[in-house]
Amino acid sequence: MITQTEGQIYLAGQRGLSQLSMFRSFHTFNFGLYQDENRAPFGNLQVFNDDTLAGGKSLGMQVGHNTEVILLPVVGALEYRNSLGKTGILEAGQFQVFAAAKGMEYEITNPYEEDLVNFIQIWLKNDEPVFEASMQEKSIDLETRNQLLPLFSPYVEDVTIQQQAYAFIGKFEGRQEAVYPLKNPDNGIFVFIIEGAFEVQNRLMEARDGLSLRNLEELEFEALSNDAIILIMEFTAPD
Repeated sequence: MITQTEGQIYLAGQRGLSQLSMFRSFHTFNFGLYQDENRAPFGNLQVFNDDTLAGGKSLGMQVGHNTEVILLPVVGALEYRNSLGKTGILEAGQFQVFAAAKGMEYEITNPYEEDLVNFIQIWLKNDEPVFEASMQEKSIDLETRNQLLPLFSPYVEDVTIQQQAYAFIGKFEGRQEAVYPLKNPDNGIFVFIIEGAFEVQNRLMEARDGLSLRNLEELEFEALSNDAIILIMEFTAPD
């Protein structure tokens, strides 16, 4: 029987920060020049960046190993291009999974001249023996309230990730409670609050706070504000 839950909270105000005149990035985990012994990656979850890009500006990224890159616009839209030759527009209410082989690149551009765009970049390292570069996109209907909506899993037909990992997102009204049962209690789980406030496993979490947990059979949470948005990811726990 599981008797003790291991967890670490990542408060929004204690994240790393990289900032230029055209770009601001908050880092939940170590990234670039931001290095802290208490912010090591959580298993395959290597990068979780909360980014804001100025109007008309571009950002280029390159992966150092096989990585599944998840792009999730929060405010506005992103214009993208990548090493697969894919280009397009990704709007708030959509997300993309770019399975990028080692050395591949992608570029993100703010298509608006004056407005800022805000988006989340997630990197899941992939050490599976078979890895195929690909790109998938899907729309999310967050008008469906008070339930978790699947983003990706190893089994969904429309957006399939190439490792044992799952992600769900949901918008909840205040005082709505829910439970997420883990697919495997040996997995790790990462929670990020996009908007509003929640109580998660008896921990108060506010907008842009993160939480990693291990040794958990199910995740209990309650929305403390209206239109609160939670992101839940489950994957192989770190050793």
